[in-house]
Amino acid sequence: MKKNLFSPFALPVYFFALTIILGAFFLRQPFSLKSQSISWVDAFFTATSATCVTGLVVVDTGSFFSLFGQWVILILIQLGGLGIMTYTSLVFYLWKKKISLTDRIAIGESLLHDRSFSLGHFLIKMIKFVFLIELLGALCLYLVDAKSFSPFSAMFHSVSAFCNAGFALFKNSLIPWQGDWAVNLIFMALIILGGLGFGVILEVWEKLTGLRQKKLSWHAKVVLTTTLFLIIGGTILIGLAESVASNQFDFAHTLLTSLFQSVTCRTAGFNTLPIEQMTNLSLLFMIFLMFIGGSPGSCAGGIKTTTFRTLVAFSWSNIIGRKQTVIERCAVDEKSLNKAFTLIIFALVIVFTSTAVLLSTEGGDVAHHLSKGLFLEVLFEVVSAFGTVGLSVGLTPKLSTPGKIVVILLMFVGRLGPILFLSFVQSWQTKERFRWPENSLLIG
Repeated sequence: MKKNLFSPFALPVYFFALTIILGAFFLRQPFSLKSQSISWVDAFFTATSATCVTGLVVVDTGSFFSLFGQWVILILIQLGGLGIMTYTSLVFYLWKKKISLTDRIAIGESLLHDRSFSLGHFLIKMIKFVFLIELLGALCLYLVDAKSFSPFSAMFHSVSAFCNAGFALFKNSLIPWQGDWAVNLIFMALIILGGLGFGVILEVWEKLTGLRQKKLSWHAKVVLTTTLFLIIGGTILIGLAESVASNQFDFAHTLLTSLFQSVTCRTAGFNTLPIEQMTNLSLLFMIFLMFIGGSPGSCAGGIKTTTFRTLVAFSWSNIIGRKQTVIERCAVDEKSLNKAFTLIIFALVIVFTSTAVLLSTEGGDVAHHLSKGLFLEVLFEVVSAFGTVGLSVGLTPKLSTPGKIVVILLMFVGRLGPILFLSFVQSWQTKERFRWPENSLLIG
């Protein structure tokens, strides 16, 4: 019992929960607010959204919270982005505590997809690298627009972008910079880096600087090619959907706005277009991208790029009659396949159940002809929360108290990942020591 309660898979759940509770406590205090008070539900919602790097807000961050409250949110974003487990492991290392082999394996799988690595060396390098990227991002934002991005504002948005949080100190997110290439490119670079995974970032950096002589790992190649495909595909689809609807086509403007939305809707939650004014077709494409999310070991949520790539490769292999699921000239092992399909099924069940509950709490007593559009709004909100994206068509501030609780749980599960929860549940299971008789079943 004690071993299961404090297994490597259970500790991140406890650490995230404790951080959210402390964050909500500080956000509830008068010195964190500018004038109005905040309810405990809204304080927990904000703390969960920040710690789980989601970006959904029930109150405007810039005008509602004081400078101290904004610092609390910034710290929660940074802790959530890097992962409480990572910070704890780093503290243990610096204090020269012994970390068990199971802890090393659990952390290694989530960060590097590698069971044999130097934990201490990797963590220190990772922390330094992350802080350097965030500082460079803040400096660039300050240099290109010092009037709008003060030193604190630049740092806040740089951390929020890299950690894929989507929290902004401006009421309209980044809509005022809709046509500003410099600001857009800085945010997109930070978002993409934060969504690749720490291990992939380090591999690419070492390759570019000549510190790495061997080729990029198979995992890194899969992550990079899939990310590029989703960004380009999303840009084309969103750009076409918005251009056809508006009957106008400004290539440079359409390219920039659709590219930014393609990048941000998988992970970050910033927006340069008013989401509630986008076409239903664009929203549908964005739901698909939000559901996929970023890559393993990154600041992003969703089912992850590698899961999506595995599903596509498995489907293609079955179509052409190939026995193995091949990606980048290498076959995916059976264990990874089972994990990918389990994750997808679990994620779909979570999204379906949460959508059903929110439809009940937010409009269950209203007939369909009186609530047209509610289904899409709720589905968009659910996938955004599950994928820890943070985009909304305007439903978040209108949520009822039960609805806010549902979204809080969604953000919590989405950030830690269904696989972690499944692993936590599986640690309580006992393996059957026998096999059942097998038979074929007519499918389809």
